[in-house]
Order: sequence, then C-alpha cells, then structure tokens
Amino acid sequence: MDHQVDDSGRRRSTVGLVVNPIAGMGGRVGLGGTDGDARLRRARELGAEPAAPRLAALALGRLAPLRDRLTVLVAPGPMGAAVSAGLGLATTVLGAPPAAATSAADSRAAATAIAAAGADLLLFAGGDGTARDIHDAIGGAVPVLGVPAGVKMYSGVFARNAAAAGDAALDFLSAPGPGRLRAAEVVDVDEDADGPGRVRLYGELRVPAERSRLLAAKSRGAGDAEADLDRLAAAVVAEMEPGRLYLLGPGTTIGRIKERLGVDGGPLSVDAVLDRAAVGSGLGEAGLLALLDQHPRASALLGVVGGQGSLLGRGNQQLSAAVLRRLGADNLTVLAAADKLLALQTQRLHVDTGDPEVDRMLSGYRRVRVAPGRTIVIEVGT
Repeated sequence: MDHQVDDSGRRRSTVGLVVNPIAGMGGRVGLGGTDGDARLRRARELGAEPAAPRLAALALGRLAPLRDRLTVLVAPGPMGAAVSAGLGLATTVLGAPPAAATSAADSRAAATAIAAAGADLLLFAGGDGTARDIHDAIGGAVPVLGVPAGVKMYSGVFARNAAAAGDAALDFLSAPGPGRLRAAEVVDVDEDADGPGRVRLYGELRVPAERSRLLAAKSRGAGDAEADLDRLAAAVVAEMEPGRLYLLGPGTTIGRIKERLGVDGGPLSVDAVLDRAAVGSGLGEAGLLALLDQHPRASALLGVVGGQGSLLGRGNQQLSAAVLRRLGADNLTVLAAADKLLALQTQRLHVDTGDPEVDRMLSGYRRVRVAPGRTIVIEVGT
C-alpha cells in the first residue's frame, strides 16, 4: 500500500467512514431492528431516535491525534459527511447524496467509492446488516472496523464500543500493515428461520488485530452445558418472589426461563412477569419504565452474548440507562453457560449503555449463575 507523506516527511493516513443512520433505532423501543420500511416506520412512531451518527462521531473523534496528517473519506449527508463536519478533520465527500430514506444500496455504494479512493481503513457504524453490505461491496479489498450501533452484533468485525473502535483505528492508522490484520467473521440472523440455522456465516472481512478491543463472533453454547442451563432455569422460576417484577432479557439462556413461564416474546424480546404471569411482552424503554413506575420492586434477568461477552448494550438496548438506573446494579441477575464464560478472550463482560455514569455503576466483579448452586465471579466493565 503506497502512502503519501506531508511536508515534514510524516506519512499521511486515509480513513473512510460509512454511517447507517437508521441502525439500532429499533432497539430501545423493543423492535428487533430496523430492516424494512414498515419496521422503520414503526420505530419512528414509537419515538425512536438515531444513535449511529452520535456513536460514529465518538469513534471518529478519537482520531484527533492524527488531525494534521489524516484525510477522512465520507459518504454524503447523514451517511458520513454530517458526522465529520464538526470534528475539524480534513474531509473529502464521495458520491451523490442518498435519497431521503437511506438503503443498503447506499451503504454498498459508499463503501465501494471509499475503497476505490484508497482508504487505509474503513470505519462503519451500524449492525450485522451493515457489515453484510460492506462485505458484499468490497470484500477484503480494504481493512474495516465496525462501530457497534445496531440492535444485534453477532459478527466479529465490531469493536466493543464506539470509543474502542476509535482507539483501535488510531493504533492501526499510526502503523498500518498486513501483519496487523486478521480475518473476522460476518454473521447475521435469518429472521425467517428457526433453530440453529438462524445464525448464518456470510463471509469474512479483514480487521485490525486488536482482540482486546474487538468483539468475537457470537458463539453457540456447547451441548454439555445444556442440562445445567435447564436445571438453572427451573431453579430461577422456583425462586421468583411474589410481588416482584422480573424483566426477562433476550437470548436463548433467558429463553429457557420464558419457556417455563409460558412467555413467548421472541428471541430478541424483553418481557416482564409478575407472580410468574406475563405482564408485558416485546417491551421497549417506555413500556419498561411504565412498569417500573407501577412495580418499583423489580429485578432483571440477563444472559451473555456468546463469545463476545456482551452483557448490556448489544441486543438489549431496551434495558436503557434510564431503566438500569431505576433497577440498580444489585437487582441484575446474570445467567450463562460456564463454557461461554471460560472461553471469553478477555475474561470479562462488557457494558455499553451509552451513559458513562451507568457503565461505572455496573462495573466491578459480579457473580454469574451457571447452574443451580454454582456461580463464576467475573469482571464487568466497558
């Protein structure tokens, strides 16, 4: 890769930015995502607001130390240019402005233009669907790094959070090279399928070899842990206190509890039970806060996102910072398969609520229940 140098002989860097401005809008309002016009309209009706531009700006802002020798290649308007405009970075806008409603085709076109312009690294803000668009457009032509902004991030191309994405990009751009890259999986959920085939591998992209800052592709639980989780689900149901509201997070582990209670909100749903009976299904932030107004004595049951080690902020954005403040850190119970915890690359669970104060409240060491009478103590942090 040929690099330009400035007047003082220092190498210049070029980073691309593609923002999916609607990514993640469905999370806080209890929708599984914003794929499709109908779901996006419903998210907006429920008061959803874009999060991806803010997260992209946070990541891009971490590149400020390279300000005098960095060029940012961006897609037009809300897909990049609007994000970089206030950061004081040298910016080149590529391509024509997208239509009022951006699409996957716009993301693919932007990625193609940025790759053709010779970016050293392409940052993109979105979720697994955006990762698939980037993969389809440029494959391994340019190293990429995802700023997690979607409802679910199953792929291994994302950083833990927006700040980690910016820091990983800064390190790579300071000394790029093929030896500092590794292959990472692009994985997504087939919403129309059931069972193990729902999670599909679509390909690989090259990402900075910053394993401590990046998520792993989501893993599936090993068969020998299934019996432990079944027994644990039965024990948790038996222990439920009368008069206490229980918020049940998404995922297969908590799904075992929902199944025993007869709650059928779907694998990405946050549901609520009181006295072992459903009082809310497919809840968003507003619905959860309304229930907490009525039932302040409440707990949340949470699972862990496979090999990523994500506890809050990935796939459960309905449990927002406002909801978590109301619950308090002591009223969160975490359940996971022991093998998932032992296989974590960083031996910690990650929280990314978007509120640093709440992230600090949740940080520290926490017991995770892995079977009846068995817990593993693990660190929680950002």
